[in-house]
Amino acid sequence: MTDYDVVVMGAGVAGLGLGARLKARGQHDFLVLERAAEVGGTWRDNTYPGCACDVPSHLYWYSFDEEPPDWSRIYPSQGEVFARLREFAERTGVLGHVRLNTRVVAADWDEADLHWRVTTADGGTITARVFVSACGQLAEPSYRGIAGRERFTGVSFHSARWRHDVDLTGKRVACVGSGASAAQLIPEIAAVAAKLTVFQRSAPYVLPREDRPYTEAELRAFREDPEALAKSRAEQYAERERQFWALEPGSDVGRETVRIAREHLEAQVADPVLREKLWPGYAFGCKRPVISDEYLPAFTRPNVDLVTAGVAGVEPDGVRDATGALHPVDVIVYSTGFESLKFLNGLRVTGRGGTDLHEQAWRESPQAYLGMAVPGFPNFFILYGPNTNLNHNSIIAMLEAQYDYLLQAFERLGPDAPALDVRPEVVAAYNDRLQQDLARSAFATGCSSWYVGEGGRVVTNWWGTVDAYKARTARFDPAEYRTVGSPA
Repeated sequence: MTDYDVVVMGAGVAGLGLGARLKARGQHDFLVLERAAEVGGTWRDNTYPGCACDVPSHLYWYSFDEEPPDWSRIYPSQGEVFARLREFAERTGVLGHVRLNTRVVAADWDEADLHWRVTTADGGTITARVFVSACGQLAEPSYRGIAGRERFTGVSFHSARWRHDVDLTGKRVACVGSGASAAQLIPEIAAVAAKLTVFQRSAPYVLPREDRPYTEAELRAFREDPEALAKSRAEQYAERERQFWALEPGSDVGRETVRIAREHLEAQVADPVLREKLWPGYAFGCKRPVISDEYLPAFTRPNVDLVTAGVAGVEPDGVRDATGALHPVDVIVYSTGFESLKFLNGLRVTGRGGTDLHEQAWRESPQAYLGMAVPGFPNFFILYGPNTNLNHNSIIAMLEAQYDYLLQAFERLGPDAPALDVRPEVVAAYNDRLQQDLARSAFATGCSSWYVGEGGRVVTNWWGTVDAYKARTARFDPAEYRTVGSPA
């Protein structure tokens, strides 16, 4: 006997959605372990000024929810998404399955009893027939390549660990980074700081956002007519799927998207010198694009400086750039992204024969079958795992495909098949083909991004539409798995 049939690690978007699907099918023998004091994942952690979703609200939600949120605007704010997730967890009953303030430090496969032993930071052990990681790709802040951070005598923090006790009004502030988070917080800081210095490693492509609140008439239509909401979602989904083709170098959609980005830049920045500093020098899609109407105009403010020379290091009273110039500041905000390539970072996972996930199975690079299953680790599944990230559509659509696949797998785990282990040759063939496809994508065109690991391997992203992933995961094929007995 095990303590639970399924243990899920992480109570963010992925984990809460799986919990709701389990309960909907009458499966209540599961536990969700959450390291923080509240559910919500990235929408709990990222509370920086201006934080919002860059996927439309109607699309950034679970399609199976029978009581979809009454979203206030086209693109939801962090606070609104977090509140909706908290309400969803309570309304669906998933919250009753969540154990907060419980950090998982290890998960070990017990070959004798065919179950997982999950160890928590307080020394407790929980056993489960199935172990699911739902901790995501963007959880651990990254500071790579920034020397001397500990020498700074002012206040500094990462955008994902925002210090709300620090008032930036009238301060000299440095923002290191110019990615998606930076694009949201830079306009907010610029409005209150005495001076804002932005250190840009490479400029992002910036596309129009055109966000606005929904009118009362629209909100009433969405409430009273489910078809109106479904139509809005379907249109947004179709347009996002079309945008996938912008990631194919040389495509017509790609050229059109670059044209839109250039026109957006020229309409918002008049200074030709500044404009060229804000224009990328790499193929569209190689990095995550920014969707904003406020980011570019922030650089036209007299109190904002853009530094493109790169950061040489941090010193006690400021940031020194690669030309040798020192920029004195009172506060440093690191908007430097996350350790996206270190899946399940800080967690020891051992499978059959004591195989270590990080040191052995993923020694060269993280990879999984369909982003979910790793050979040698029976009954272990990953949500939002390697090569399942998107650059064009809602990740929730990918998660829903994974839920469907996992629920089919769980149905196979009866007395005749107590444990399933994906076949190594299946995983190898799948990833070889996927990497061949990714090699011709914009992700692999040579820029430095959080999608790509050592040796140029694209580790995080899927290559294809969401529809293509749905088709690939629509049917769980037991022939692709071995039935595991005891001993190994």
